[in-house]
Amino acid sequence: MAKDTPPEPLGATIIDVRDLSRRFGSVEAVRGVTFGVSEGEVFGFLGPNGAGKTTTINMLCTLLRPTAGSASVNDFDVVRRRSDVRRSIGLVFQQPTLDETLSAEQNLRFHAYAYGVPAELRERRIDELLSLVELGDRRRDRVRTFSGGMKRRLEIARGLLHRPRVLFLDEPTLGLDPQTRRRIWEYLAELRAREGLTVFMTTHYMDEAEQCDRIAVIDHGTIAALDTPAALKRAIGGDLITIATGDAAAAASEVRERYRLSPIVTDGAVSFQVPRGEAFLPDFVRTFSLPLDAIGLRHPTLDDVFLTLTGRQIRDDAGNGATSRAEGRQP
Repeated sequence: MAKDTPPEPLGATIIDVRDLSRRFGSVEAVRGVTFGVSEGEVFGFLGPNGAGKTTTINMLCTLLRPTAGSASVNDFDVVRRRSDVRRSIGLVFQQPTLDETLSAEQNLRFHAYAYGVPAELRERRIDELLSLVELGDRRRDRVRTFSGGMKRRLEIARGLLHRPRVLFLDEPTLGLDPQTRRRIWEYLAELRAREGLTVFMTTHYMDEAEQCDRIAVIDHGTIAALDTPAALKRAIGGDLITIATGDAAAAASEVRERYRLSPIVTDGAVSFQVPRGEAFLPDFVRTFSLPLDAIGLRHPTLDDVFLTLTGRQIRDDAGNGATSRAEGRQP
């Protein structure tokens, strides 16, 4: 899990990043990141705004030139083979980029022309994708009449129209309601199963990060950890048990001395970590000497992972420092 030795991708590598950096004046937004992504993998960058997520995606998609290091997508160098990279990828930006004066199908048709989708395939793919994202009945409606969720679904359809090898999603469900977010992930899971699509996404939503095969936790432009969601959670410690008794100090003392654990007392409750909470609890309840008013068990979450690795909670704060401002600048 250490950032110096990230685990290798499980299959053929389709994205290869080596010591990649990007500087905006005196601000180093991305600082020597190294990782690989397997073909067919869902790979996630988890971090707050300003962490370097969008800057990294922009370099991989050839929208920003790296200050140092190297990267390739589909075996094409992102600096020397920019056109080949762009033909290999689909990209859904954080901010909407649809032409709202056009209809849904006109937006897709314009994209198909731009990417040279053959005429004999163009209309069939438009029909398939509009059906997939459940916009077939709105295909001739202007995009300005669509809800935020409908626009996002159309952008995903547009990003897939030319059959990319890799789909980049920069905060793909930002600002959407939970039901729409869940449905978008259902679309992506179906596409991945059907076409072996590789998905590279950035997010600060923990439930979204759980959808990934592997996650890179990024903060202040560096990768703090990289592994599967389950492995990241295991690595930070055990399950959290919280007990309430009539005497928190006495309870903490017994937990410390009898069970050789390190309890924390907060607001009259005693909390401590154990490797396997379900296995530990039955014996603990039988042997603990004080009456228990309440007991709770919680498995580690990705919130806990981020807090442990960075010393702070992940948050949606568009103005959290110079790096966030730098990420919005043009090269």
